[in-house]
Amino acid sequence: MEALFINPSLSRLKISSTLRPSAAPLSLSSSHRILRHSPHHPFTLRVSAVDNPQQPPQLQEAQVTYEDYDEDESYGEVDRIIGSRALPAGKGMEYLIQWKDDHAPTWVPSDYIAKDVVAEYETPWWTAAKKADDSALKHLVSAADGRDVDAVDEDGRTALIFVAGLGSEPCVRLLAEAGADVNHRENSGGLTALHMAAGYVKPGVAELLIEFGADPEAADDRGRTPLDLAREILKVTPKGNPMQFARRLGLEKVINVLEEAIFEYAEVEEIMERRGKGDKVEYLIKWKDGGDNEWVKAALVAEDLVADFEAGLEYAAAECVLGTREGQDGKKEYLVRWADIEESTWEPEENVDPDLIKEFEEGLRPTKNDPMGYAGEARLSAGGGGS
Repeated sequence: MEALFINPSLSRLKISSTLRPSAAPLSLSSSHRILRHSPHHPFTLRVSAVDNPQQPPQLQEAQVTYEDYDEDESYGEVDRIIGSRALPAGKGMEYLIQWKDDHAPTWVPSDYIAKDVVAEYETPWWTAAKKADDSALKHLVSAADGRDVDAVDEDGRTALIFVAGLGSEPCVRLLAEAGADVNHRENSGGLTALHMAAGYVKPGVAELLIEFGADPEAADDRGRTPLDLAREILKVTPKGNPMQFARRLGLEKVINVLEEAIFEYAEVEEIMERRGKGDKVEYLIKWKDGGDNEWVKAALVAEDLVADFEAGLEYAAAECVLGTREGQDGKKEYLVRWADIEESTWEPEENVDPDLIKEFEEGLRPTKNDPMGYAGEARLSAGGGGS
């Protein structure tokens, strides 16, 4: 989990597109249902307007111009920072400086600005993000100080990545509605806000991020999606430990949220074939909705379906239960009449639809005139049951 460790050092900040000059920014050298993959992610991208545009009053005049920093030019004393922006891919920061002389506002790399000037501008932002203080963040987002919600620290992390890891749904919603990039990847491991929500077991945040368009299949630098990460952590989280129960439950919720965003659920008609070995095993699935047969990874197929297939069981339509007896192992068996098989067979209780057993126990005998009598399903033992 070292890849998920949040560096407490936060010292960098970016600017709204409303403040970007036309010139290129300065570059720095530093039933039985299983999961079926959905061709389209079922998430909704929501775009909301910010009440107060991130544009300082002094830049709202019609013909204001500003320029990039020129190392060979002389500049006067800094008045203050009136905006910020991150370099491409979050590789660094630049600040828009208002000078005390007649120079036009200028974009200056952070390395050329006194640290106390930068700190005065950015500390409130990062403090609010590290504390997941939605009230403070709301005030800063609404302030006319040219601040960009996608500001990055030295590791390329944004405020959204921090608050997602901390599990603050109000902060996540606030930043997303203010236009934060929900798919931004930090530079130390390629993690997104959704990775943070998965790794720190925040199912509510994961669901909210997906609602705002976060890509559930975005991979980090190790090729892991948020779903891969959540499964990886669940696998190493001890079972049967009361101290870990809540964590396992939370991880399972995160996994469900991510699976629903990536896959659609579909009912299985039957498993037809198997291929592969070890963790590469796949099953050829026939779908009840008539879709094309599809090879599906074993991990995505219901365990009972796999167990039945491996045991040589198949599913068949059962009309009703005709009788009961005690089997050789002392367990109950039921005599099942099949809709598509002439001979009735004795089947163990676990192979028979509980509704059919209930009808039999209550003395009901469905007939062809009773549609409910043909709605049952049972598993037919390989080679049929005993007579």
